[in-house]
Amino acid sequence: MNAPRLSFATLAAAAAGVVRPGYAPERLQVGIVHLGIGAFHRAHQALYTDDALARAGGAWGICGVSLRSADVRDRLAPQDCLYTSVEVSPAGVRRRVVGSVREVLFLGDQRLDVHRRLAARETRIITLTVTEKGYCHEPATGKLDFAHPDIVHDLVQPDASRSVVGLLTWALAQRRATHGAPLTLVCCDNLPHNGALLRGLVDAFARARDPALADWIARTIAFPSTMVDRIVPATTADDIARNDAALGLEDRAPVVHEPFIQWVIEDAFATERPAWELAGATLTDDVAPFESMKLRLLNASHSAFAYLGFLAGHEYIYQVAAQPDFIALMRRYTAVEVSPTLKIPAGVDVAAYCEALERRFANPALPHRTTQIAMDGSQKLPQRILATVRANLAAGRPVELAALAVAGWMRYVRGDDEHGQPIRVSDPLASRFASIATGSGKDPVAYARGLLALSPIFGDDLPDDARFTGPVIRWLGALFSDGAAATVARAVRA
Repeated sequence: MNAPRLSFATLAAAAAGVVRPGYAPERLQVGIVHLGIGAFHRAHQALYTDDALARAGGAWGICGVSLRSADVRDRLAPQDCLYTSVEVSPAGVRRRVVGSVREVLFLGDQRLDVHRRLAARETRIITLTVTEKGYCHEPATGKLDFAHPDIVHDLVQPDASRSVVGLLTWALAQRRATHGAPLTLVCCDNLPHNGALLRGLVDAFARARDPALADWIARTIAFPSTMVDRIVPATTADDIARNDAALGLEDRAPVVHEPFIQWVIEDAFATERPAWELAGATLTDDVAPFESMKLRLLNASHSAFAYLGFLAGHEYIYQVAAQPDFIALMRRYTAVEVSPTLKIPAGVDVAAYCEALERRFANPALPHRTTQIAMDGSQKLPQRILATVRANLAAGRPVELAALAVAGWMRYVRGDDEHGQPIRVSDPLASRFASIATGSGKDPVAYARGLLALSPIFGDDLPDDARFTGPVIRWLGALFSDGAAATVARAVRA
């Protein structure tokens, strides 16, 4: 017989040792709307909010909005939006039921409900995890892409917005026309200066619609920057089955994650907020040093491991982290090329941070697929790797290993592995990659030049700088001729 479904009615029957919410979630009112309620949000910001509610209370329930699929809504709604947070490490597993999410809506068939929540006076904070590509911007410049089909559509049909920027601007226009209450928009995606970036995108879109609206937004709405960190692989059917057995209840929406968690938030709100600092978040006047550390050390290493590790035949990041040459590559890259570009936050030990990264990547209890991290590289390279490249070129420092990581990305997005098997490239520019690959034939130089000419990724400066393009082309040739494992070995022995 199947176990009963997790819900308010069955929560008390959860297995001993499973932590329950430290408040009454059934009485919690919504004060936050979150756009993009995937696994990361439920393993990160929703947990901080769950802990803040237990410590300080408040009307800070979360209404999660799915923008592209009804799947999360359909999993969570029948179980009163409760779900299990599953922390895994070599030391064991810890489970807790999270109650901070109080409603989940799908924009595709609940647009009016989404609009109502976004425009409501009771909504004081909107948070976002929509991935880098969700902002319809040019990654190399940070500017709104007015040629993006969704932006073109939303400027004509704002009531049926497809883009996040269009949807937010519509909501702000409604708030201005009705009650005029302030709002804080909190971007939680891996973008440099993400609050300022989101402010710029919304401002550009709003000015194209109504300059008076843009002026009101500038006076009334806050856009604090943040840095978020936790490794959250995609939940599998086996994860769900194991959790059901341990929980003693059926939960169709658990999230699996590592023990490490970090949230750094610029303390620049237009509204009151949950007591996130009581849950361990860092409130600061300057997020930028934390952000640069995370993007350039963790995210860049993750991407390099994903592209080069996949090409070397590894399905999971922990398998890549078990290879001495790859760890040596990461150590040299972070020490020689990344660390000199960073402004280190007070009290932070960079060497200890990098050692912790090695342990986190090597966690065998957390099977994070290389292909999952490899997605949307065109949106990730500028902030994760190319920012380091530009800083080092300006200072006359080496870029050899950053160039190898970029070459690994180029080899991956060609769409075939070292055995000639197809790679399913998931990227907004995948069709352009395929066209460049077809047009260049088997010439790695022509192929590299074609990709380097993509200004949304590389801008107008890097394609003309031989200090960068030379190593990229050389490493790409080695990847084609010798393979990823041998090329990484050569790099660390150079």
